[in-house]
Amino acid sequence: MPLVIGVVAGVTPDRWIRAWRERRSDVPLDVVAVDDPVAALADGVTMVFARLPLEAEDLHVIPLWEETPVVVAARDHPVKAFDAVAEADLAGEEVRPGWDEQTLDLVAAGHGIALMPQSVFRATGRRDLVARPVHDAAPTRIGLAWRRDAGGEDVDDFIGIVRGRTENSSRGRAEPAQPGPAVRPAAPRPRRPTGRRRRG
Repeated sequence: MPLVIGVVAGVTPDRWIRAWRERRSDVPLDVVAVDDPVAALADGVTMVFARLPLEAEDLHVIPLWEETPVVVAARDHPVKAFDAVAEADLAGEEVRPGWDEQTLDLVAAGHGIALMPQSVFRATGRRDLVARPVHDAAPTRIGLAWRRDAGGEDVDDFIGIVRGRTENSSRGRAEPAQPGPAVRPAAPRPRRPTGRRRRG
C-alpha cells in the first residue's frame, strides 16, 4: 500500500518526498492536493500538511512552521509603494474572503483586496497582482496531521523525516538494553596507623 500525503495550497513538501524515496524505496509515496484536510484523512489519505487548527478530535497533529500573512491587491494599488504594511493601513478597504481564482480575478480588476499566506500567493503565479507582508497580522501555521488509528512503521518513519531525524538514528522504538562493563568490587582501604603505641 502506498503512503498517501495530502497538501493544502501553498505547501511544497519536495525535500521530504525526496528523503522518503531515498530511504524507503520499498514503499511508494503519492502526493495529492486537498481542500478539506479532515475529509481527506477520512477518505484514504494517510497524512496531511494542513493549516491549523483542524476541527477534529481524532487526529494527531505536529505543529511545524508559521506562514507570513500578505495583502494582495491589483498591480496599481497604493500598497505597491511599501515594503510592508500594517493592518491599520488597510482600514476602509473591501477585504475579499478566501483566495480562490474567482477572488483573485476580482482583486486584479480593482474590486477590493485579499489576505492570505504568502506561500499561497506565490503558488498562484499571478503577475497581475501585488502582495505585501502585513507585519502585525496573526500568522497562520502549518502542521502535519494524521488519524489516531493510522499509526505504524511507515507513519513513524515519515514523521522522523519531517522532524529531521537522520537515516541512522533511532525511529523512536525502544532499544534493547546493552550489558555494561563488569565492575569489580572496590578493595578495602588499608587502615591508617593511629599514632598510639601499645604499652607493654
